[in-house]
Amino acid sequence: MRGFSPENLVAARRSMGISRAELARRAGIGETTIRRWEKADSSPQVDLLATVVVELGLEISDVVQVPKDERFPGDWRVLKGLTQPQLGGQAGVRTPIVGGVERGEISLSDVVAERLARTLGISVEELRASHFRARNRDPETPA
Repeated sequence: MRGFSPENLVAARRSMGISRAELARRAGIGETTIRRWEKADSSPQVDLLATVVVELGLEISDVVQVPKDERFPGDWRVLKGLTQPQLGGQAGVRTPIVGGVERGEISLSDVVAERLARTLGISVEELRASHFRARNRDPETPA
């Protein structure tokens, strides 16, 4: 996950004075999962991370930080705490289309741009700019 800060997650958990085990119990996920996130051994699934940050009284943007002018479409989705199927379902766009847009592999039609932007709470222009960045990113840069 682009921009995920394990350090911010650890700091938030510690500032609440709770253990990994307690956070895991409250969020309904495994303690090992949280440990792996905090040690940067794995990247969080957005839906699970969304649950954890709620338990910490945070927003996803407190632990996932990608500068606005560097965001790809998938970054906007992550900041809303949505999986690709969830975004597609809410926007009325098929999941493979969402994935293709996020990776910059397909063109962004006006209809899809409007639906996704509205669901993400951003302007069509912001979505188009992020899509342009995804399409023109370096080959080794994940979208």
